[in-house]
Amino acid sequence: MAKIKLGIAPIAWTNDDMPDLGKENTFEQCVSEMALAGFTGSEVGGKYPKDTAVLKKALDLRGMSIASAWFSSFLLTQPYEQVEKDFIAHCEFLHAMGAKFCNVAEQGNSIQGKFDKAVFRDKPYNTEEQWKLLTEGLNKLGAVAKKIGLTMTYHHHMGTGVQTAEEIDRLMAETDPELVWLLYDTGHLVCSGEDYLAILKKYLPRIRHIHLKDVRMPIRDKVKAENMCFLDGVRAGMFTVPGDGDVDFTPIFDIVNASDYDGWYIVEAEQDPAKANPFEYALKARKYIREKAHL
Repeated sequence: MAKIKLGIAPIAWTNDDMPDLGKENTFEQCVSEMALAGFTGSEVGGKYPKDTAVLKKALDLRGMSIASAWFSSFLLTQPYEQVEKDFIAHCEFLHAMGAKFCNVAEQGNSIQGKFDKAVFRDKPYNTEEQWKLLTEGLNKLGAVAKKIGLTMTYHHHMGTGVQTAEEIDRLMAETDPELVWLLYDTGHLVCSGEDYLAILKKYLPRIRHIHLKDVRMPIRDKVKAENMCFLDGVRAGMFTVPGDGDVDFTPIFDIVNASDYDGWYIVEAEQDPAKANPFEYALKARKYIREKAHL
């Protein structure tokens, strides 16, 4: 347990996909409240300084560090050379910040940001050609990350071609286990309807990053029944912090604590900060993790 570090994502303070959510919250307020709530790590948000010296100083003042950051790959829709160029810049920034991980999610056919697509009804499915493009491209990106000094994890996500247990199985089977690792996200698995504990047990040796996200199942079911888009589901409160929704995290913590996992737990719960005060919910998550994970 001592090897696991605890961080939180800035998406609870400001949502980069819907900037009106939390537009009033500054970077300084965000990282100050993260630290005050008892977290030592953060992922990178849109309001974070791009100058590594400025960002390091702000984080050092608060005893914080950068754990990782999201990277949108477009392997299905852009030339590989362009994706790699953008990825190198992303990884070099993270490496300069002392991070060890980068999180990739394919967005070439994603509907997660489209208001006119129902997240369940309109979910994309990769063709055979797309699977080949994706897995071969990820192997190349994983090698690039490794050369820079980072571990690349893949983030399965609602509204994308890698969402279900079957799709995660295929991705894992068709990528190099030394180059492509898994980001395990509780909220996206539960929301999708997958057996989240079975996936954890199956891939734990290959899981290098963990997002702790809770789900309010009545709202999730409403999103599915009413053909709502992903972002409207977020606005409606489909996700929340661990201990505030319907996911049982105790077996997750027990399984991980008994393993050799030495990465991060990142609390990630995108909500409307006007309805769910980020600092209040960060404190709630920290208390729950302390009690249930003994961390």
